[in-house]
Amino acid sequence: MILKNADIYDENFNLIKADIKINGEKITEIGDELSGDSVDLLDYMILPGLIDIHIHGRAGADTGDATPEALSTMSESLVKKGITSFCPTSMTLSFEELLKIFQNVKEMKNKVQGAYIHGINMEGPYIAMSKKGAQNAAYVRNPDKDEFKKLYDGCDGNIKIVDIAPECDGAEEFIKEVQPYCPVSIAHTAADYDDAIKAFELGVRHITHLYNAQSGLSHRAPGVVGAVFDRAKKDGIRAEIICDGFHIHPAALRIAFENLGEDGSIIISDSMRAAGHFDGEYDLGGQTVYVKNGKALLSDGTIAASTSNVFDELKNVISYGIPIKQAIKSATINPAKAIRVDDQTGSIKVGKYADILAVDKDFNIKLVMVKGKIKVKNF
Repeated sequence: MILKNADIYDENFNLIKADIKINGEKITEIGDELSGDSVDLLDYMILPGLIDIHIHGRAGADTGDATPEALSTMSESLVKKGITSFCPTSMTLSFEELLKIFQNVKEMKNKVQGAYIHGINMEGPYIAMSKKGAQNAAYVRNPDKDEFKKLYDGCDGNIKIVDIAPECDGAEEFIKEVQPYCPVSIAHTAADYDDAIKAFELGVRHITHLYNAQSGLSHRAPGVVGAVFDRAKKDGIRAEIICDGFHIHPAALRIAFENLGEDGSIIISDSMRAAGHFDGEYDLGGQTVYVKNGKALLSDGTIAASTSNVFDELKNVISYGIPIKQAIKSATINPAKAIRVDDQTGSIKVGKYADILAVDKDFNIKLVMVKGKIKVKNF
């Protein structure tokens, strides 16, 4: 199949005019006037398919349901929004519950029909009680490298990222052992600037939902946020950002994108089952969440999760003034690099999966392709 006449964001995220040849699951050629069975995309732009590495649920389904139907529902709903792959994300739960959830992800990884699954984002339970946010306090515990290894092996290595609070007992040993085979992220933490810098020196290169559930930046106490801004470009730190306009003020988003740089920003949804659904009461990790006007809160007013998606957030950040090249990288190649799959997806390049999103000049979705198969066609 040939995708013809579109403007393409190439592997360096420069906009060029070219055709794309696809054979099976992969991109096999990019060039001028390629011949073969074709789809005419004149006046459209082609970007890599979007990647959401932090998503709990969508369309009434949740990763924690631990059912094939839940992951299928999420997959099929996501692809309609231009997201071609994702990491189902867990909450703070018992070992037994996490193992069940992870084994379900492993079993469904190659069976879902929409956006495909990379593996698990393990957000809890190794977090700080004081920064637990919407995580369940009953299961919060210190980083445990032996427990993690059992969970990792129990799902055949299908954990793509794991969160910890680096100030907790056992964190240093956890980072040293786990980071070489699974990316470790700073999350839900009361760590100060020095704690965060030490984690970076131990090898951590990822931050979960920057600004949220962590120490902020002030002039005498730079906190985790200050450590990220100080070292992101120097050390290659990447940070997730929820860009729904509710979790973070647009001005703070602009500051973050500027300090993280073109290669350090990652757009995530952090969405719960109410995303793409309706207002009402929902369960999230064993806690009741109240959704009103698309805003998800616990009973005490704590922000629980988002009801957004990466495509809408991509449009948000562009409207906030983020350069379009950085915005697109933040939803494609940067998350791919964070979970170590950038050799497979995340950019338009010969040899990578044909994960493709075509939009018109107003950023309306016109075509979505997952591993060479058309999943959405709106023309």
